[in-house]
This record gives sequence, structure tokens and C-alpha cells, in this order.
Amino acid sequence: MGQRTAYAPGTFCWADLSTTDADAARAFYGAVLGWEGEPVGGEYGGYAVMTVGGDPVAGIAPQGPEQRAAGVPPAWLSYVAVTSADDTAARAAELGGSVVAPPFDVPGAGRMAVIADPQGAVVGLWQAGEMAGARRVNEVGTMTMNQLNTNAPGPARDFHGALFGWEFATVATGAMPYWSITNGGSLNGGLMSLDPSAPAPPHWLVYFTVEDLDGADALIVDGGGAVVVPPMTVPAGRFLVAHDPQYAFFALFEGDVDD
Repeated sequence: MGQRTAYAPGTFCWADLSTTDADAARAFYGAVLGWEGEPVGGEYGGYAVMTVGGDPVAGIAPQGPEQRAAGVPPAWLSYVAVTSADDTAARAAELGGSVVAPPFDVPGAGRMAVIADPQGAVVGLWQAGEMAGARRVNEVGTMTMNQLNTNAPGPARDFHGALFGWEFATVATGAMPYWSITNGGSLNGGLMSLDPSAPAPPHWLVYFTVEDLDGADALIVDGGGAVVVPPMTVPAGRFLVAHDPQYAFFALFEGDVDD
């Protein structure tokens, strides 16, 4: 079982979606991944902690008015566990990145910040309080990997290695090289070189595990989303890349995962 009560610094620990239609997103991911969850009230009204078997696994929230006014597209945000959100955000700026959202407290949960690497790929920082992150990972319906797609693999490795202590190993070479990301000796994610002809900017892509990739493919289409990279085979299993009805991109994986 992939149950977690704590995350070592440098480990991906949570992902949440900021979207233009949170109600529709909850219905879509509920159908595709079996999630349950309702929005909460209070200062962070509208944020829904999505669960599998009663355990928190991800979040879905409506976009704020500033994001809507700026035309920010719906997107998933991956979070890395850190000892200090303040210190890590400051270090990111020193290394040539930028602070997108300065550190702030999430009452009853922890402290967070949002940063971007020098190429513009955005990631969250999570300093655990009462909430360490997802209570389940690497199970059906839960997060299994986070992948950086970037147009500057070398500088991206240098930045994230210096910031989080990650190590990288070459998995594939050629036209589309790929690197594994390890944290403290454990697999933590991946890094892929973007196709120079692709219009997508550097970004993080979150993967969720499913039992039946082909069945999930059909559910995505039935729910109003679309598959943009059809099921492909890799050594550990199969994956696809899709977007939901609001055009937030994500990936699904079927195959061997860590405990």
C-alpha cells in the first residue's frame, strides 16, 4: 500500500488543480479516477480535498479573480516537500528562479510558496504542518510521478539539483532524451526534453495511476476531455497524456509502481 504520513524534503507530496469550473472538474476526475470530495468554506472556500478510500490524494479549487482576469489557463500544480518554504523560495531566487507566490500560511495545514525555475516551469513548495501531503500515492487513483518537460534540460537539472538536492540519471538518449529524478536514493520523478517545434512552455506534468488505461481513455473522452498523447508503452507499463474539459493537462499510468 502506498500510504504516507510524512515526506522527506525534496519529495513530491501533493498536487492540486486550479480551474475555471471546479464543479465540472470534480465530476470529471471522480469518473476517471474514482475521487470523492466537496469544497470547504471559510477563508479558502471552494477548495476541495479529493479522497480515495477516505484518504486525501489531491485538491481541486476554483481559480481566483486575479487568475481569471489575467487569463491564466487551468492547470495542475505539483508540490515538493521542504523544511522551510521561506528559505527554499529565497534560495530559488538566488539560483535564478522566481517567486510566483511568496510564502504564506494555510491555516491548519502548513505553509506554502510557489516558484518558477529559470525557464518558467512552476512548482509548489510545501512545508508540512498538520497536513504532510497526500495520504496515498502509487495506488490506483493517486499520484505516482511528476515530470518536468523543459527546453533547457541542463540548466533545469542544475537549478533543481542545487535547490532540492535531486540527482539525475539518463534513461533515454536521442531526439527526445529523458532523465530520472531521484531524491535520497528513491525515484522521485522524471525530466524530458521538449520538442523544439512544440508550442508548450516548460511545465510540470502530474501522473496518476489507473488500473485500466484503455478504460480510462474512454472515460476521458466520455467526460468531455481529450487524449493528446495516446497510450504508449514504456519499460514499466503504459501511459497517456490528456486534458480535462477545461484544458488542464495531466497524465495517467498503468503498470509497476513503487510501494
